[in-house]
Amino acid sequence: MVAVESDNDVVHFINSGISLHSHGDHSDIEIKNPSAIDKALTGPRPFHVIDHDGKIVINFDKGGYAEIIEAHELSHNEIESKQLKQARAHHGFVAPVGNGWVTTVASDAPVEGDAAPTRIGLRAVREDGTPIGDVAICTGIHGEAFSGAYLAAGCKEGILTVTASKDGPVTKMLTYPAVLPAGQTTGTLLGARSMQVFLGNYGSRGLVVVDPVDEPSFRYIELPFRRVDFVLDPANARFGYVLTEDGTLHQIDVLEGKLTKSSKVTDPYSMDGHWNDPRPRIAMAGNEVVMSDPNAGVVRRISKDELKEVGKIEVGGKPYNIAVAGGSGKVHEGGGHDHDHAGHNHAHSHGDPKIYAGYFEDSQVKDRPLSDYAGDWQSVYPYLKDGMLEPVWEHKAEKGTAKVEDIRAEYEVGYKTDVDRITIEGDVVTFYEKGKPLAGHYAYDGKEILTYKKGNRGVRFIFKKTKGDATAPRFIQFSDHGIAPNKADHYHLYWGNDRAALLNEVTNWPTYYPSSMDAKEIVSEMKAH
Repeated sequence: MVAVESDNDVVHFINSGISLHSHGDHSDIEIKNPSAIDKALTGPRPFHVIDHDGKIVINFDKGGYAEIIEAHELSHNEIESKQLKQARAHHGFVAPVGNGWVTTVASDAPVEGDAAPTRIGLRAVREDGTPIGDVAICTGIHGEAFSGAYLAAGCKEGILTVTASKDGPVTKMLTYPAVLPAGQTTGTLLGARSMQVFLGNYGSRGLVVVDPVDEPSFRYIELPFRRVDFVLDPANARFGYVLTEDGTLHQIDVLEGKLTKSSKVTDPYSMDGHWNDPRPRIAMAGNEVVMSDPNAGVVRRISKDELKEVGKIEVGGKPYNIAVAGGSGKVHEGGGHDHDHAGHNHAHSHGDPKIYAGYFEDSQVKDRPLSDYAGDWQSVYPYLKDGMLEPVWEHKAEKGTAKVEDIRAEYEVGYKTDVDRITIEGDVVTFYEKGKPLAGHYAYDGKEILTYKKGNRGVRFIFKKTKGDATAPRFIQFSDHGIAPNKADHYHLYWGNDRAALLNEVTNWPTYYPSSMDAKEIVSEMKAH
């Protein structure tokens, strides 16, 4: 955790004590007492912090640079940073985008005294700060966030989006439409993790849902009072929550672009006065919204479903900013489960290697329930497009006779899909295409054993839709190298309305890994196969 003290020119780091070790289908969790990391960063007015793609980047507004720290090293209580220089000191940010970097750019116009220069846009740079592209105009740029393949930031003109490409970062301006209230802008954005969408402020009494790909790009939500704070639910990206100055907490349906329920949770806090006066802040913690309440000296625990207080923590003083650290995983007691990862050669055990390779007897094949595939899953195709799976192709080439480019081409066809996320809960399977859900209820419809050209075999476990959205596929077929009941750690999925035709599809096999895994963990798991 990063604690920025802008007025004191220092950044402190706190080890939460929570460690997660991924094993594909699950993570093991270790919990120790939190502790402060001895070393701190000092410099002139640290402010914006970005945590993305294994990098923690802190902008020093009066120093004209950003410090870049490897998150992995920080997790080992080590702080080794390098600086990315900016042309002029200003209140801005620096962010990694694919294999490149971008930085905000300040105007060259002179200022008086300690006044900060105005921000005019965003520019691609090398890691040392050397410019490699023109400035993308984004007047007053502020409020950066990541979601899916996009970085977004608010501007006077609209929302500037950035994506990675082989030639470097690519920018696009989403101009505010005329239907939005005039004279307002977005200065704070939150990015969803499990679907590609942003939630931002729009003036003091509005929010906007921003879709960086599809129209409409903006959906406006009017608030009954001025906004105090807002947050997205990482466990259920459909919903967010916003606290207004009258003390009311509102649930936001991001997909519908509207407020769905509201409840009074604290006394009023006026937004008049200094912007940094102590006011409540909210964060998500599992099934609860936790809220600091400075005037009461407590942190309130509020059920996110009922919007009712379920408990409170007396902390004294004036609790203000709040952050939550956590995770879910298995706890192994005793010495039977070795977590000395220096000797951990394989990210996950896949059982009998002969079965995994496709050599088994018919009598070994057993029916499997849909619960074997329960969970929240992400497509690996975006990682392929971003070039993050190159180590996998190189590893496969070293082990075999095929060339890297031929392997890459095969998997480009195999992984290709527009469905970037799938959730499976009970008998409900929900497909997310560009963030939009499509759901159906499915029942087991048998299994089919297939023989491939190489002589090895595989099993498709088939489920048929019983009800749900009309356009949801009638059949889904899972293949995960397993042949009997066992929790899947990843799978290939085939879907459509013709059961027999799907069995003949052997070149396109969209592949899904747990949404909790990042690119490095997926690469490690793939190389272990």
